[in-house]
Amino acid sequence: MSDADGYFGEQVAERYDRSPDGEFRPDVVERTVDVLAELAGGGRALEFGIGTGRIALPLAARGVPVHGIDLSRAMVARMRSKPGGDAVGVSIGDFATTTVDMTADGPFSLAYLVFNTVMNLADQDAQVACFANAAAHLAPGGCFVVEVLVPELRRIPAGQNVVPFETGPDGWAYTVYDTVTQDATCHYISITPDGRGEARSIPFRYVWPSELDLMARLAGLRLRHRWDGWTRAPFTEDSRQHVSVWEKPRD
Repeated sequence: MSDADGYFGEQVAERYDRSPDGEFRPDVVERTVDVLAELAGGGRALEFGIGTGRIALPLAARGVPVHGIDLSRAMVARMRSKPGGDAVGVSIGDFATTTVDMTADGPFSLAYLVFNTVMNLADQDAQVACFANAAAHLAPGGCFVVEVLVPELRRIPAGQNVVPFETGPDGWAYTVYDTVTQDATCHYISITPDGRGEARSIPFRYVWPSELDLMARLAGLRLRHRWDGWTRAPFTEDSRQHVSVWEKPRD
């Protein structure tokens, strides 16, 4: 169940950086930051869903001024406790609609939304609003970058709507899909050291690359790049994820 911090309250924030996901590997973070720093081009960057600073802090360490938006004060507090965390500005709120005051420093050259976080916006209206919000913060020529998986519907056998994605002696996780609403609610079951069971669920909305392109077009953005990932390998029909870059026209 969500609270004032959304679905990422203190219980999640406390262990978030210990996630076994490959996205936390230093080489993955470095590749991500390499691309984002290049796209920022010496300008400022705005991260939607800044969380515990997995990307924002190393990007700021490269000399890119970073500001973040996040609903979870608990996640942001974790970032603040890390070296360099106090130097990153944060606006608390829903990144689909929260705006940053640009009176003093002007618009951003880069906005980005990584690690499937666009799917945390659990309905299409919120995802459309997110693109409009990104475009409103960008200077002409600026870019909006989204990293997200390609919907994994090929993994769903006929007549089934549940797909496990993590199993182990201390817990397991699975996704329940609704192919009508594009809902993909993830359920997490974990066993604590004292043998108690804990369960939590987070709603997501999976979204197709072509659907994101239309959202971008509605926001006045146009596609510049679509890669298989941060290595910039070509996006193909077999790609399981994509990193897409949309540009705000200069004219």
